[in-house]
Amino acid sequence: MDAFVHALTQGNSVAGKHRSPAPRSRRRVGGALLGLAAVFAVPATASADNAPESLLAGLIPAGATAVAGPPAVRGPETAVVVLGYGLLPDGSMRPELLDRLRAGYVQALLAPASPVIVTGGNPRQGVTEAAVMAEWLIAHGIAPGRVHIESRAGSTVQNAEFTALILRDIGVRDAVVVTSADHMARARLQFDAAGIVVIAGLTPEQLPALVRQFGP
Repeated sequence: MDAFVHALTQGNSVAGKHRSPAPRSRRRVGGALLGLAAVFAVPATASADNAPESLLAGLIPAGATAVAGPPAVRGPETAVVVLGYGLLPDGSMRPELLDRLRAGYVQALLAPASPVIVTGGNPRQGVTEAAVMAEWLIAHGIAPGRVHIESRAGSTVQNAEFTALILRDIGVRDAVVVTSADHMARARLQFDAAGIVVIAGLTPEQLPALVRQFGP
C-alpha cells in the first residue's frame, strides 16, 4: 500500500512526461488515498502489486449491482472518460455533475497511468462543463498533462463522437466511462456506436457515501 501511495503522489503522470502536481496537490492526493485505505480497511498484508485491486474491490458496496462491471485498473491504453452534466446559470457545477466528477477522480487515482477525458460543452457564463471539470480535477492533484478537454459536445451522441476523436489522437484504445446510473445504458450505446470499446462503467451510485463526500 505504501508503494502504491508513493507512486501516485510522486509524479502523477503518464509515462513520466507530465510535470508533477504542486506540493499541496500531492498532499491532497496522498491524503485522499490514505482516506480511501482507511475507509475500506485494506489489509496490511496487501502487496504493492495487488493494492490497487484491493482498494478497487472495496469501492463497490456489498450487495451493490454494477451497471457494467467494476472499474478496471489499467494502463495508458485505457482512458477515464467523465461525461458532463448541465451547469447552473452562474457556471458552477450541479450536484449530479460533481458526483460524476468525484467518481472519475477515484478511478483516476486508482489508474494513475490512464489519461482522463472530460466531455461536455453547453457553456454558462463563458465556461463549459468540460472546462469546469478539468479545473476541479487539476485543483485536486490530477496532473494537467493527463486531462484532455472535449468542450464541444451538447448531447450524449456528441460526447461519444468527439471523445472518439480524442482517443484516436492520443492512441488510446478503450475507456472506463463515468456517468450517472440512469444515464449509463444510453452512454454505453452511443460510445459503442462511435466505435469506442467500453471496458467498464462507473457511476457515483457504486461508491460508498464516504467516498462520494471526500474533497470539496
